Amino acid sequence: MFIGGAWREASDGRTIDVLNPVTEEVVAQVPNASDADLDDALAAAAAGFAIWRRTAPAERAEVLDRAGRLLLDRLSDIATVLTEDQGKPIAEAEAEVRQSAEYFSWFAGEAVRSYGRLLPSAPGRRSWVERRPIGPVAAFTAWNFPASLPARKLAPAVAYGCSIIVCPAIEAPRTAAALVRALADAGVPDGVVNLITGDPPRVSERLIGSDVIAKITLTGSVPVGQTLVRLSAERLQPLTLELGGHAPVLIFDDLDEDQLRRAADTLVRAKFRNAGQVCISPSRVFVQRSVFDRFVELVVDRAQGLEIGPLANARRREAVAALVAGSDAKIHCGGVKPEGRGYFYPPTVLTDIPAGAAVLRDEPFGPIMPILPFGEIEDGLAQANAVPYGLAAYVFTTDLERADTAVALLEAGMIGVNEVALAAAASPFGGVKLSGYGREGGTESLEAYTVATAVTTRGAP
Repeated sequence: MFIGGAWREASDGRTIDVLNPVTEEVVAQVPNASDADLDDALAAAAAGFAIWRRTAPAERAEVLDRAGRLLLDRLSDIATVLTEDQGKPIAEAEAEVRQSAEYFSWFAGEAVRSYGRLLPSAPGRRSWVERRPIGPVAAFTAWNFPASLPARKLAPAVAYGCSIIVCPAIEAPRTAAALVRALADAGVPDGVVNLITGDPPRVSERLIGSDVIAKITLTGSVPVGQTLVRLSAERLQPLTLELGGHAPVLIFDDLDEDQLRRAADTLVRAKFRNAGQVCISPSRVFVQRSVFDRFVELVVDRAQGLEIGPLANARRREAVAALVAGSDAKIHCGGVKPEGRGYFYPPTVLTDIPAGAAVLRDEPFGPIMPILPFGEIEDGLAQANAVPYGLAAYVFTTDLERADTAVALLEAGMIGVNEVALAAAASPFGGVKLSGYGREGGTESLEAYTVATAVTTRGAP
């Protein structure tokens, strides 16, 4: 843990094992924070905020820029730890560390652009709006992207003058520690950035129940998000919630053979990266009937020879296996849990799926690709929007009118047309419906980590 500028163990000596998803062996032990540790982190964050809020934006920018360069200098070592904890292939881990460095460098530029505005005023008066850092932040992150998720919260918090307590998922906590170390080595003052590992319910209750925490941000599941909303109700702390998704894909019949092939290539890569453990993963594929059979052939041909990393833990693999077993669908490839060590599950392609199947209703968060036919665009859109999630959605078409109609009517916070790469430092990330609210990334982060203060002045009374 990192509290008040110092690395430390839990005050009572308790630890949590970190398992390698490939070998199922313990690769590390991390502190299990006590209540005393959490109180120390809160005190440190309060003290850090008092310093950092008064630090010049240019100085904050320099710290973030140095930290981003340190991440790139340490890329290989950080990626190795990430893979050990979370299981994704090393190439994916390296790409994630690079993206984390991009968040730091991009928000270094934003630190000096937290603009307010001057308001029209009556003679003798001046009125303006200024942006002030919201205060100490409690940040909770999931295990599927152990570097980029903490980076997406650390970077704007530090840029805009907040202090922060980062609480990474206990399944993969060491990568977040590497990000915090980079910020510390880059010169962030003591208490501005803190890292806690421990039992999630106890940690969240203690932090959110404190008067110190002014802002909560979570990337996690819908049930966890709903729990944090309830915990925050007494103190009315604002939240940014990036929760589950069940992203639809619409494949239209105006694609020719080459375009269908490229769409299949793109979707297979997007669906099965990180073993499907991606909140914006294309997880319900709707294909117009005239090209349905051909598209299924193309996807199966690519998926059945694909080697992917393991799921993050045994719970995730059992949940994926249960969704497939309960789908009553035609299994074209995969669908069988392999023998041996590691939480592996093969790329699985399903068709002929009953309308009430759980795999169409619940976020699979694993290597399952259900493919279903649709008729006219209205039918496809109705099926795409028929879940309580609204994080991401995708459209593949060469018809501009179809693309415009789909973009206008899809219920999602992010939409890709002939494109699946949606996450970027300069772009707001977030959803609608049960996928949460608020945005991180892009200039929209200013809304999340600052408060608008209106000031009006007059001459002598």
